[in-house]
Amino acid sequence: MHRLLSFTCSLALLTGCSQSQINIPAQDAPSGARAQATSFTSWLTGDAADVQTTTSGGTVLMGGSTDVDAAIRWMIQKSGGGDFVVIRASGADGYNNYIYSELGGVNSVETLLLTSRTQANDPVVEQKIRNAEAVFIAGGDQANYVNYWKDTKVEDALNYLRNTKQVPIGGTSAGCAIQGSVYFSALNGTITSSEALSNPYNRKLTLGRNDFLNNPFLGNTITDTHFNNPDRRGRLVTFLARMSKDWAIDLPKGIGVDEKTAVCIEPNGTAKVFGTGTAFFLIQNRTGDVPERCESRKSLHWYRSRQAIDVYKVPGTATGTGTFDLNAWNSGSGGSWQFYYVDYGVLGVN
Repeated sequence: MHRLLSFTCSLALLTGCSQSQINIPAQDAPSGARAQATSFTSWLTGDAADVQTTTSGGTVLMGGSTDVDAAIRWMIQKSGGGDFVVIRASGADGYNNYIYSELGGVNSVETLLLTSRTQANDPVVEQKIRNAEAVFIAGGDQANYVNYWKDTKVEDALNYLRNTKQVPIGGTSAGCAIQGSVYFSALNGTITSSEALSNPYNRKLTLGRNDFLNNPFLGNTITDTHFNNPDRRGRLVTFLARMSKDWAIDLPKGIGVDEKTAVCIEPNGTAKVFGTGTAFFLIQNRTGDVPERCESRKSLHWYRSRQAIDVYKVPGTATGTGTFDLNAWNSGSGGSWQFYYVDYGVLGVN
């Protein structure tokens, strides 16, 4: 049995004071105790002492719903058994026991609940993230992540971990949706495929570019999640059309991930697909044919002989045997090629 114990920590070299929650063995603890943090709330399971391990970089794109154990184990292996940090803007400590006890192999798991820009700029939060050997971004509302974390110490710490310290970083659902250099911010709410296809400039279709996370192999790439529930192929194609039209991006790319599925990107750019669903790798057809019509209040038309978008679809497996090469975006294993096109607002598959 464990209990949550509230404690105050002060660091002489850092301003402010934060309260945290940790799990420690006890027999007489009140259940459900929760800290009311003056700066931020955290839950710690395992060893509070910082450890340093040999790590390897990587990126996890998880599609949402049930977490993919194999993908989290992939992160644990790359962490070298170090300290695993989970960040979120809602919810509580649900990942702590799952990662620390059910999967195992890490020194500690700490969940940070960060619900404001003030908290995201707390130097204690920044240091906790920078000390991590793996970071996972929970699901929620990516608009909160954009509003609370973009252009803060949290953003700086995440980019430092992935690109300098070389540790694995991943996310599920909203935590996956912010991983690309282009991202759907959902600042005006979510958008369906039919809404996007019927009007690519719907006010709900809000995109950010090159101003948040900087993950290797995800340049000029946007990610989408819950890809099969509901069908989000149409909106991802529309995202690519906007990338082409608004920013003249050459060969815009997208990765769509089904629920209960994860794409794990190795340091060499090989994407392995784990889980029970499918991952879709989309790239504008290399003939360079931009959308014929991508205008406000008009349905999208991107036909190009029914071959506007090249798509490689990879079924997930328990061991990640299906792959795709994110260096060249033209080859994979265990999958199959198809084409997407849009005929005046209607998605077609060829």
